[in-house]
Amino acid sequence: QVQLVESGGGSVQVGGSLRLSCAASGSTYGTDCMGWFRQAPGKEREGVAQIFRRDGDTFYADTVKGRFTISQDNTKNTIYLQMNSLKPDDTAMYYCAAADFCLRGVRRLTTYNYRGQGTQVTVSS
Repeated sequence: QVQLVESGGGSVQVGGSLRLSCAASGSTYGTDCMGWFRQAPGKEREGVAQIFRRDGDTFYADTVKGRFTISQDNTKNTIYLQMNSLKPDDTAMYYCAAADFCLRGVRRLTTYNYRGQGTQVTVSS
């Protein structure tokens, strides 16, 4: 089992930045990839960013490409999501997710078997 704990959410104005963190614990050695997905009220879940733990390859949703950066510190079993140039459409609950086997790309992030409790991001104009 893998436990994921997110932190770093909050409220920010349009154009601002936030950095989310996700600390993993438990049986993390077998984890193939980690990432972030989000869900806004009344909207479907959306995969945002993915990172592969062994080779560091990253993938992003088109909606955040160029503004968000996912990174990892494997010594701390932690991933980060640096979010810049935030827009009101980025307002959502952000969830950290992990899986033991991952296809490349963010589309299936919402189905990963390990996920955290979420952290709220609110962007106001």
